[in-house]
Amino acid sequence: MAKSPDQHCRIQIVKNNIQAVIFDCDGTLVDSEVPGMDVLHAHALALGLDFTREQAHQQFRGVRMADCIAWIGAQLQHKPDGFEVDFARSVRTAQAERFNEGLAIIPGAFELLERLTIPFCVATNGPREKVELTLGLTGLLKYFPDRLFSAYEVGSYKPDPGLFLHAARVMGVAPQYCAVVEDSLPGILAGLAAGMQVYALIHPDALSPDVLQQIHLIKNLTELNFLETGR
Repeated sequence: MAKSPDQHCRIQIVKNNIQAVIFDCDGTLVDSEVPGMDVLHAHALALGLDFTREQAHQQFRGVRMADCIAWIGAQLQHKPDGFEVDFARSVRTAQAERFNEGLAIIPGAFELLERLTIPFCVATNGPREKVELTLGLTGLLKYFPDRLFSAYEVGSYKPDPGLFLHAARVMGVAPQYCAVVEDSLPGILAGLAAGMQVYALIHPDALSPDVLQQIHLIKNLTELNFLETGR
């Protein structure tokens, strides 16, 4: 489906007037998405589930933990009492242990945050303790002293736009002048639903043609060099 003239105009206006940037964390700034999903997959396999690593990453990437666990629980023939709470605690503990073994920064993240002169923040579906851990381990936490928004605290999870809209309000910038940088489909959909300009670190095969027409695909964060002055 081709973009209408209004769509073309809106995207161009927003691109030329970006006044704030909203980053996802896992897989966007910190390379924690893959190890985190690997831990979740391993725990699911230990329960007797039979699905591949690739299927797990496709199923769970960018999805809030409660929904991941609900899906896993639904596959069990005999789900024990208190499964959701116990399983979440076990996965979170194992993920933290894995993250402490070492995490990498997504290439270009440090340089981009260093030079940004417009307001920016992190808005994540993860709990605050997780994002503070991953940003802290990679030395990026210092860039977000008071601009870190968790869906657990806001009460809105991607793909709902509420988390991004909350972040925009706190930064004092209208949604149409915010850029969202994401690596997952739920985050991309949340950015679009919020009326923001979306820049996606994702393979195009993971998105429908309709979504592809509404976003900017980027191969790495260095492509966002225009954001430093908000052009």
